[in-house]
Amino acid sequence: MLELPHWQRRLDAELGPPRPGHFRLTPDDFLVDEVLDFAPEGHGEHLWLNIEKRNLTTLEVVKLLSQRCGVSPRDVGYSGMKDRIAVTRQWLSVHLPGKEAPEGLMKGLAEGGVTVLAHVRHPRKLKRGVHRYNRFQLRLGGEAVAADDFETRWQALCQAGVPNYVGPQRFGPSGRNLQRAEALLARGWRKRDDRHGILLSTARSFLFNELLSDRLKKNQWHQPLDGDTLMLEGTHSVFSVDQVDDTLRARADALDLHPTGPLWGVGRTSQQAAGEFETALHNRYPALCEGLLHSGVRRSQRALRMCLSEPSLTRDAQSVVLSFGLPRGSFATAVVSELLTTADQGGADAIN
Repeated sequence: MLELPHWQRRLDAELGPPRPGHFRLTPDDFLVDEVLDFAPEGHGEHLWLNIEKRNLTTLEVVKLLSQRCGVSPRDVGYSGMKDRIAVTRQWLSVHLPGKEAPEGLMKGLAEGGVTVLAHVRHPRKLKRGVHRYNRFQLRLGGEAVAADDFETRWQALCQAGVPNYVGPQRFGPSGRNLQRAEALLARGWRKRDDRHGILLSTARSFLFNELLSDRLKKNQWHQPLDGDTLMLEGTHSVFSVDQVDDTLRARADALDLHPTGPLWGVGRTSQQAAGEFETALHNRYPALCEGLLHSGVRRSQRALRMCLSEPSLTRDAQSVVLSFGLPRGSFATAVVSELLTTADQGGADAIN
């Protein structure tokens, strides 16, 4: 049975492991704001709601909204799943063609712990992954933030990027999602056993983190290798390279592009030096890799590195408040893990 390892941190080789600390002691210590790059049009069959939630998963809000509106959860759209132990703002949509919002909807949502900040009509359902980025504000405390090297660590992350690990939220408390994914893939994945695809995502995320950790150990995570697929900063546009030249290396140094790793599935595998990491990964976890191929999920790419946008740090008597933006799909917990050592506190994707 698979267990979550301690994946390689970027700053350990230079500064040693971070000191103990804490974050997310209360939801108000972890604020997330989902930012779209467009505005709803003000008319159409779908009611879009910008909501604020705390101590709720996105799927719990989807269920609550579908019940209050008398529709199937399939008629409720969202762009990303947000953390449970947090105060998070995000958009959701509900399909209400030719209908007004049910009377008392806002009050009913508020009774369930959801505040509606704005609501507007739009012609289309909100699809997964359409938001531009997430803005975070985190309060950190403990021995780590008082350490002499804390701001050195923070500046290193701001200047040269952060390993783009999938956060512990994806794997559930004590890694139980990973163990469930392993068992499901062993007997053959079926959608009815994994309706939202969370267990597929868990298995793919585990393999991605393993490959990223392997490349970090060899200090080959931030510079492209022959055979790599590269992603342009600020987009999800990718292109493959057979041979790396000085121009590509300079663009990587300037954070203009990033090497990627596979979210395992059906599709072309990498070749040459980049492909050697994938071959080693398959050899280490053949059942997981083959189970994903048999599920039919399509391979995609995820950047090995993420950049912090508009980062800032402020201090008070006993804590530090960090503010920064991350691309959609990236985890603030991956930033925190470079700054302090703490127990996994679970989050959005945990299946209880």
